[in-house]
Amino acid sequence: MKLLLTSVFGPYGVDDEYGEKENKMELFHNQVTREQGIFSYRFNHGSQGLYFLAENIDMPTRVLDFPTFKRFKKELKRGYDYIGISFIIPNFKKAKKMAHTIRELSPKSKIIIGGHGVNIPDIESMIEQDSICRGEGVYFLRELFGEDINKPIKHPLEYSSFNRQVMGAPWAPDSGILITGLGCANKCRFCATSHFFGNYIPYLKTGQEIFDVCCRFEEEKNITDFGVLDENFLKMKDRALELLDLMEKNHRHFSFAIFSSAETLKAIGDLDILVRLGVTFIWIGVESKKEIFTKNKGTDFYVLFKELQKRGITILASSILFLEEHDKRTIWEDVDFVTSLNPDYLQFSPLGPIPGTKLYDDYERQGKVLKGIPYESQHGQGKIWFRHDHFDRDEAEDFLRLAFEIDYNRNGASILRAMKTALKGYMYCGNHPDERIRDRSEYFKNRLKVMRYFLAAATVFVQNRRSEILLKEIKKSFRSIFGRKNLPTFAASMIVVLFSIKEYLRCRFVGDGRVPKTSYRSFNRVYKHEKRWANSSGDAGASSKVIYRWSEQPELSLATDNGSRQEPPLKRVA
Repeated sequence: MKLLLTSVFGPYGVDDEYGEKENKMELFHNQVTREQGIFSYRFNHGSQGLYFLAENIDMPTRVLDFPTFKRFKKELKRGYDYIGISFIIPNFKKAKKMAHTIRELSPKSKIIIGGHGVNIPDIESMIEQDSICRGEGVYFLRELFGEDINKPIKHPLEYSSFNRQVMGAPWAPDSGILITGLGCANKCRFCATSHFFGNYIPYLKTGQEIFDVCCRFEEEKNITDFGVLDENFLKMKDRALELLDLMEKNHRHFSFAIFSSAETLKAIGDLDILVRLGVTFIWIGVESKKEIFTKNKGTDFYVLFKELQKRGITILASSILFLEEHDKRTIWEDVDFVTSLNPDYLQFSPLGPIPGTKLYDDYERQGKVLKGIPYESQHGQGKIWFRHDHFDRDEAEDFLRLAFEIDYNRNGASILRAMKTALKGYMYCGNHPDERIRDRSEYFKNRLKVMRYFLAAATVFVQNRRSEILLKEIKKSFRSIFGRKNLPTFAASMIVVLFSIKEYLRCRFVGDGRVPKTSYRSFNRVYKHEKRWANSSGDAGASSKVIYRWSEQPELSLATDNGSRQEPPLKRVA
């Protein structure tokens, strides 16, 4: 018995019979820094959910990620007993084509479909399949294959992203991914992942389990920086504090990029706890100026953001456009509000009724969901697919683009904002009376050393007045704190300039499209004896030996989704 787990086939982010060019495979370039030109971050996130599944079942499994259709058909010749296809709604046509091809080329294989795409109404009759995984997948597959569903979770060691470029310069994978849990107790009515997974499902239930996985990353991959896939990581406060206690007792310095709601941050109390824990990046759902979401009641976002950035914590804020409360005046009030908070990064997400959410059920009942809109058009980066009282579909696309442009022109390039926040963090930690916080200054020092390489290229390509002002302030701070550039820094800066020029010319004359290489992994299910670092128990950190096909994927960094477009499973299309 053997299993193939696959994401949908490419090409991605192009106008063809299966999709649209706006549905790019890059989270930041698609949803955050999309209007910032050469300053937009370029990196891919792999189908992390597939690797997590493969790690946690006994059946011999291969994972095929970012395949071409030709490569997918070739793989079918291996004669799998089961083939699992993970997809999101905009990639419905691709999943349907793949399932039909399996029936033609490997008719004995049983087809499993999963991911957010299975919430499409009547999906059972629309895609050929034998089983549908709705929600959490590990326990589903264990039950399907007759395995012990209560076996301990084994956390894989994967990079958080790959194929990374900043201003055209390649940036090697240097951070890992932690999947500590699925779902969110807040269950905002628009949130696809919250509703998809039901109640919060903790994979790593204790601080000890998280600590063990982090130690394995450091021991085996020399990684101490992590992206945490958990909708509201700090919601389990005792777990976070236990992790902090273990880190400080064992003199381990890890850093974390997390998602959090405002009410959870307020419950933490002293924000210096976040600094000691190593939280350096937080994605926060601001959503709207009006307090229409319980999680944001009574929050002064101006104060919260100022206090976080003062401590060197980078902020990615998200705001929802085309809420019921929005008309052509009030929508700009929300845009003005969230841009005035000056987050380091800002995502504008159009309200989107996703099947499976309360929002979809409400809009369907009210007759607001537009019929006949192709699923490939429901990607959240263009036209809305519901009836709004004040916006039509074409207007919505224009308003969304303009909101991103306003943020860019008002606040400058995100990479420069992040530099300024890192400089604040270095000064805050370096001058702090608490030794545990002073120890964190080394992280910022190393981070700023690399960031400095991009200042020369930023000077060449600066596009607006606010970015010019930021550049001037940042250069002055670097000289004041670290002195003038030495020869190695100057040389590295010139190399970045050359990469940036090359990327600028490519985007201008060829286009900004990028195609991630196919990743092919074979899990042979031979597990190492688990080593423990600090009075640990349980099996949360067990590891498997895997066979890598380096010729197909030089950077096997895989980090998100349960599907195809590769957005983080915890951040929803609003």
